[in-house]
Amino acid sequence: MRPFTYFGVADGVGSWREYNVDPRDFSRRLMEECQNILVEASQNGVADGIKFRQVIAPATLMAQAYERVKSENIIGSSTACVALFDSIRHQLHFSNLGDCGLIVLRHIDSDVAGSLKRNRDLPRSERKSDLRLAFVSQQQLRSFNHPFQLGWTGSEIGKDEKTSFKSAKESCTSSIHVRRGDIVIMATDGLFDNVDVDDIQQIALEWEQKNGFIQGGDIGAREHRWQMGNSLSGISSERIADLSQLLCERARENSVNSEVDSPFAVLAKENDIMWSGGMPDDCTVLAIHVVGRDPNDLMDKPNL
Repeated sequence: MRPFTYFGVADGVGSWREYNVDPRDFSRRLMEECQNILVEASQNGVADGIKFRQVIAPATLMAQAYERVKSENIIGSSTACVALFDSIRHQLHFSNLGDCGLIVLRHIDSDVAGSLKRNRDLPRSERKSDLRLAFVSQQQLRSFNHPFQLGWTGSEIGKDEKTSFKSAKESCTSSIHVRRGDIVIMATDGLFDNVDVDDIQQIALEWEQKNGFIQGGDIGAREHRWQMGNSLSGISSERIADLSQLLCERARENSVNSEVDSPFAVLAKENDIMWSGGMPDDCTVLAIHVVGRDPNDLMDKPNL
């Protein structure tokens, strides 16, 4: 088990094409330098999260990578979200700048959810699932569809100049407790602009059901399986990329659909901007499944 796992996404700002700059250069290099820094921080020279001389906070990691990108004089800008999962303390620490972000999906049984989390729309007998949104990260926007970002023009921008550029220390930084069975989705705005949260939840539930993590909408069977010492961790490791792929495909499908308003279109109209259908954009999705494997768990058969 890895005590610390880092992951992140970055989204280059497309308007740089007007200046003959490839928007991908800055974002890709930013993530590459994050990886390089982690490799250098590991004792064995491999960024596997097993042994680190020091644990680097996500905002610090983002800031150090940003300085390296600037020193290489790579022109461009990017939104970014970087996270650290501490499996020992069950904590997810993250820093988000701009309109990337992450959500946490959790099966919340109404019998123990409390009044704030309880689903009051349908009686329990009619509910298909208790998979719900447990957390959503905060975006930082200068205005609608104009996110704050890390950027470099080739020279420093004066303090009095109006700009969307921000430093990593100004990112939304927070920590949340994650639980066994949680699904964490980190993505660029290409996902959240085109796929409603309810649809993300449904896609995640279908993925769980297909792979045997959930039978129907009942978490009772999952609890029993856990008590038997079976996390299905092997299956989770093999199939979690499928969930990312499914979400990307849905985002792509919705982005070119002109008949149904996307979340982006709904927000646009709330800001007095006439927009219909989806928002064509590239999309990166990372899906994380918290299996909570017990050290003595050696079984990975879906029927156990």
